[in-house]
Amino acid sequence: MTFKSLYSRIALTFALLMLVFGGLYESIQMFAAIYNQQEISQRLNRGLAAHIAGHWPLLADDHEVDSESVNELFHMLMMTNPGIEVYLLDAEGVILAHEAPPGAMQLNKVSLAPIQAFLAGAALPLAGDNPANPANPSVFSVAELEIRGETAGYLYIIVTGNNYRQLADQIWQGHAFQLAAWASVWALLILLSTGLGLFSILTRRLNALTCTVAAFDKMGFDGALHVCPKISASRDEIGMLAQAFEIMAGRISDQMSQLQRQSDLRSDMIANVSHDIRTPLASMQGYLETLLRISDTLSIEEQQRYLHAAVRQSRHVALLSQQLFELAKLECEEETPNCEAFNIQELAQDLMQKFELTASQRGITLRTVFDSSLPMAWADIGMIERVLTNLIDNALRYTPQGGEIVLELAQNRSRIHVRVSDTGTGIAEEHLAGLFDRASPLRKYSRKHGGGGLGLLITKTILQLHGSTISVVNEDTGATFTFALPAAGPA
Repeated sequence: MTFKSLYSRIALTFALLMLVFGGLYESIQMFAAIYNQQEISQRLNRGLAAHIAGHWPLLADDHEVDSESVNELFHMLMMTNPGIEVYLLDAEGVILAHEAPPGAMQLNKVSLAPIQAFLAGAALPLAGDNPANPANPSVFSVAELEIRGETAGYLYIIVTGNNYRQLADQIWQGHAFQLAAWASVWALLILLSTGLGLFSILTRRLNALTCTVAAFDKMGFDGALHVCPKISASRDEIGMLAQAFEIMAGRISDQMSQLQRQSDLRSDMIANVSHDIRTPLASMQGYLETLLRISDTLSIEEQQRYLHAAVRQSRHVALLSQQLFELAKLECEEETPNCEAFNIQELAQDLMQKFELTASQRGITLRTVFDSSLPMAWADIGMIERVLTNLIDNALRYTPQGGEIVLELAQNRSRIHVRVSDTGTGIAEEHLAGLFDRASPLRKYSRKHGGGGLGLLITKTILQLHGSTISVVNEDTGATFTFALPAAGPA
């Protein structure tokens, strides 16, 4: 049996505690029994010495011992109660007479301190010197002997003498004591067995829960944690632990599934981006190699045309790489929103001025619509600028000459709604559902118009970090993108 399991450790600890406390309890009980026995004996015989001293002359008027009377008294007491020992002491505690075999006496004088305490009414039991056995002080009864009002000596009676001790030792070895000892042992064994059984019942559910969690681990944290209903339905700590494990397992399973989906999507995105980058890289390499190989036979105009084509392809690769790096930082949450209150009207006007030259070159009109009392927005101004830049840039790519792009801001309760609409060709209905995904069907169209193809995905990710979403609808003359931001307060 190993002691690595919880049950074995609890069982061993419980058994040791039971043995220690059982032995301690038995020791206390035995000590209490002896102590109680001594107290009872001393209380029963408390007035014995005083009664004898009051009815039996022991000392003459000249303080001499009345030997005949003392011997008769000692003989009578030893015959009637062989368990006691009688001593006649002088005023200093010196033994004047006794009834003991020759050589049995080991003390010639008895300490007066316990005698004085007994006569003063001290609490019992009270042990004094035992002249026949100094190593074992014994309970006693004592009476003061007076002659003409002065203390002449003491009648000192050991009520639990050597004969009494021998009988007591034989009683401890008797049938009654052995029966009580065996009853205590059996009670201890029954209590120990009952406790171990209860611990086994309690830890059995914990072992079952451990096996369930281990099985969940072997499955790669996939699926649900199937805990026995009897365990999870209980209202004790183990049941609460099982319920917590079920909730935790559900979250872990969802996170593992989400990580797997993200890994699959990331793999698809890397494959798509690799394909997207391969084409402009191959084109740029072809232009440069051609220019390097036949530059001597080409005119200045043809060389410039080849160089412009290579630069255009390199810009496309750079834009795609920049978008990919930006998206990776957003998805890994290396770049989190630093929200603050800012004037979104000023941001909208600044962005329109930024694109004004490009729009005028393409014959497109830029216009902003908002109320001057619009409250400030609460968001990361840099990230929202990136969102609006992507949306306006996309609108410029798909809006024909003579068209119009409108950036509209409006308040609805505690949120500011942002709308970017254009008069372009719109988006096909079958492309709307996956427009903001990695595998967006419009990426190939974006590449044709000089974009990297990841702008809308970056826009969606930034707004998700702000707790917002973006939607798109087709209007009669183009498409409209809409999202909302929380308002920070009055303008």
